[in-house]
Parts: sequence; structure tokens; C-alpha cells
Amino acid sequence: MTANDTHTPQPSTGKLVFLHYDQAGLDAVYNQSAYAPHSEHVRTRMSLASAAVRARIGPPQRHAYGDAPIEGLDVYPAAEHNAPIIVFIHGGAWRRGLASQNAFAAEMFVKAGAHFIVPDFSWVQDAADSLRTLADQVRRSLIWVYRNAGKLDADQSRIYLVGHSSGAHLAAVALTTDWQKDYDPALPENFIRGAVLCSGMFDLHPVRLSSRSSYVKFDDDLEFKLSPQRHLERIGAPIVLLYGTRETPEFQRQSIDFDKALRDSGKSSRLVVAQEYDHFELKETLANPYGPYGQAVMSQIFP
Repeated sequence: MTANDTHTPQPSTGKLVFLHYDQAGLDAVYNQSAYAPHSEHVRTRMSLASAAVRARIGPPQRHAYGDAPIEGLDVYPAAEHNAPIIVFIHGGAWRRGLASQNAFAAEMFVKAGAHFIVPDFSWVQDAADSLRTLADQVRRSLIWVYRNAGKLDADQSRIYLVGHSSGAHLAAVALTTDWQKDYDPALPENFIRGAVLCSGMFDLHPVRLSSRSSYVKFDDDLEFKLSPQRHLERIGAPIVLLYGTRETPEFQRQSIDFDKALRDSGKSSRLVVAQEYDHFELKETLANPYGPYGQAVMSQIFP
């Protein structure tokens, strides 16, 4: 698959390192800003919207799910008794972003009757064990949510996982977790009711070959264990995948291939193609019940 218009960078013509990409071409298709030069404006807009949401609905409850200072989560509670839970895993190429900057969709979901929870986790450049640290933190934040659902007046059986970009990758990794073996035999085999994964990466092999390896410490074990597409047998929750037609060709391909692999394995997967949205514009629609991302989440939680 190639980019669908002339405004996006095209692969170069040197020595091929993956599919039809040389190194410069592969680096470009794993660099969203190369395809969305206005990305910082959209990021700033979402950060400002997050502050405005907190001003309207109040600050979140802050809870620790671990001992490290970063290991906390923001809870925006719904007024409804026994409400469902959305856990949003933010993106940022694994190296940027905070829960406080990702509250822009909280108001919509809270008013619709769902708790909205955003965990913080380490940036990969600061992590002791590369992406393994981030994956473990996301998993432990989900365990905290499951165990504390009653205290939040939430429905423990309706925990939904939502992720964007590198956050969609970490969310998909969480879906492949053997909770009983790796964390606690008392945990259910699968306590995630459903997942909506937007613009993610599900096989780390091409990512490892790209310039992202300059700040992520990849190795063979990490590539294998943290590539959700290689562990389809562990996935039990129904998944909705989204990508925008103005995203990089690789981010489009990753979602297309993951959707096909899931369906070929007999898993529940639905692919949403958002026409004329780039990577950052599509994330912004999480706060719109009629936008591609927001509608996908709302329809899964409130069918």
C-alpha cells in the first residue's frame, strides 16, 4: 500500500531495508510529523482542551497504581451508579505525553455515563527496561482499575481499553497478557470487555528497523514479546481498529494487517477507515460522539 495523495512523502530509492522502503523512506513512514507538519498545533489544541475540560467538570481523582512517582492515574468519575470504565492509553511515540494532557475526551464520556481513566507511565528514554517497563506499567494500571472498580462505583465487568498510536500498541500488548501466570492467579483470564485501538503499531519488526531504534532499546526478545500480532491466541476481547487515510502508509498497513490477522484467527475485529484524517486529527475526534474515534468507542460501550 502506498500513500493516497501527492502531499505525503514518498519512499526513497536507496538500498531496501523493509518492503519497498530504503532507510530514509522507512524513517519517514514511522515519523508522523513528516506526514502532518501541523502536528504540534493539534497537540497543543488537545492539551488546551484538556485544561478546559478540567475547568468545567473539576480536577480528576488521582490514585497511585505503583510506587514510582509517575505510576498514577487520573480518574474522571461519572455520576451514574455502577458505570462502565474507559481506560485511555495515550500516545507520544512512547517518549512524551502525560495524563493531564489527555483529558480532552473526559467530559463527553463522563456525561454519557462512563468513568474516564488516564494512566501515566514512564517515557521510554527514562525507563529502566525499555518498552517492557511501559508495558508492565500499563498492565498494572489495568489491574488497579479492576481491583478498585467497586471503590469507584464502577462495573468491574465493563472495563474498556482505548489507545492511540504508541498507546494503542501498549493497549494491544495488554490484551495479550497472561494475567494469572504473570501477575496474580486470582485474576480472571480476561477482564477487558472490549478495546478500540487507533493508529497503532502491532508488529515491532519494521519499527525496530526505523529511526525509532535511536531511542528505544530493541532486542529480539522485546520485539517478539511486545508484538501483539504474534500473540493472537492470547486475545479474547473484541477489538475495533481505526486509521486515517492521511496517516503514514506504515501506520495504515499495521492496522490493516492486524485486523486481517485477528479475523483469520477467528477473533472479533472491525476496521474503521477515517477518510481524510491524519494521525493527530483522528485522535482529536475521540471527544466527538459523531467523529470516527469517539463514535467507535461509544458504540462499543453503549451498543
